[in-house]
Amino acid sequence: MKKYFSIIPFIAGITAPVFLPGNLAAQAGASSLAATVMADSRLDTVQARALRLLTGFSAGTSYGEVWIRDFNTFINGSLQVLPHDQVKEMLLLFFRMQGEDGNIPDGVIPKEKANVGYKYRYSGLAPQWAAHKNTVETDQESSLIQAVRKYVAVTGDQDFLFLAVNDKTILQRMEASMAYLLKERWSEKNGLIKGATTIDWGDVQPETGWGVAINEQTKWAVDIYDNAMFVMAIQDFMAMKPPDYKAQRSWSKVAAGIRSNVRKYLWDDRAQKYIPHLYLNGSPFSPSFNEKEILYTGGTACAILAGFHTSKEIAAINRQMMQAASKEKFATIGITVYPPYPAKEFPNMHPYVYQNGGDWTWFGGRMIQALILNGFIQEAVAELKPMTDRVIAHNGFFEWYDVQTGTPKGSGDFRGEAGVLLDAIALLKKWAIHQQEVNN
Repeated sequence: MKKYFSIIPFIAGITAPVFLPGNLAAQAGASSLAATVMADSRLDTVQARALRLLTGFSAGTSYGEVWIRDFNTFINGSLQVLPHDQVKEMLLLFFRMQGEDGNIPDGVIPKEKANVGYKYRYSGLAPQWAAHKNTVETDQESSLIQAVRKYVAVTGDQDFLFLAVNDKTILQRMEASMAYLLKERWSEKNGLIKGATTIDWGDVQPETGWGVAINEQTKWAVDIYDNAMFVMAIQDFMAMKPPDYKAQRSWSKVAAGIRSNVRKYLWDDRAQKYIPHLYLNGSPFSPSFNEKEILYTGGTACAILAGFHTSKEIAAINRQMMQAASKEKFATIGITVYPPYPAKEFPNMHPYVYQNGGDWTWFGGRMIQALILNGFIQEAVAELKPMTDRVIAHNGFFEWYDVQTGTPKGSGDFRGEAGVLLDAIALLKKWAIHQQEVNN
């Protein structure tokens, strides 16, 4: 068996790949489906191509930066093809660029290449590098903690947690990053994490201009993506910390509160979907626009991975994603939102462009992982196929795809897509091997 079949990805918030019963347990076709999965050479091809790409850390050909939100999604692959010390150094770089208030930067880039419109910051702990933070996001801190957990889970390097960066250990710095969120990105009224208004997991505000930075027009809101990511990070932190480590606060209690408040404020039980935003200082959209009709897929996938949903709810969510995808000829469940925001409501990003109705395997692949882990194997196999088919058809990994034409868009060699597909396929093969062992 090839090496990349045997390494099982660590998924944030999941202690081990435990496959829940889901839809397939009572069906006699499990053994046949497992055999089909193991015989699918196209999955092998995508895995092999992904591993060849994951020898670098930048997000893709269009980016000079290493983004922590991207790195978190392909670090499992990096650990398969790169020396572990090299991966560790990249994680340490984000801690070396950490702000005094605990915040984690979004991207890091060699100092000589720091020539875009970001507000860069520098550190004597990493003099050759510059960093910046897309301040409309609230996922950088959570992404780094999740990435550390994956590193520790794969390597067994518990000593990493006690490495000192300046005057604080990695454990202390992770706590500082979570404390930053509770201080600077917390809605006391709702007991939830907040951020600027963006499209689901996106990093661009509606108004025209430099949309990645908070400004006087910013409308603060609560959404599912930020909160699901934070809960996964807390779960990972609690799983990593030694029993005798005295945490600054009861993080499990914080996570439990967020879970409860997500159900109270964001989950629409009748519609079986999340409302896009809960606004804190007014909406950026016109009063006549019904934003609640829009389906958010990426944050919802993260919510399933965070353990927020029952099997019945997951089935309903997946049906809605499939229905949305069926509306456009070339869409998969990776379509960011449906329907997209009208141009007059979101002038910074027109319909079917980028995060406003583009198709991103980077998040669709996470939904595949969520389906596998919750026992929806038939659905996962069927819904993964169009994603892997287009990787093979276009001979590579791309940032996003136009759902109306099927054309790949954005950055080529997009490592986020490669990483989530690699992890999804590894999980699927793990299930298939387990199924064959049970039946033999």
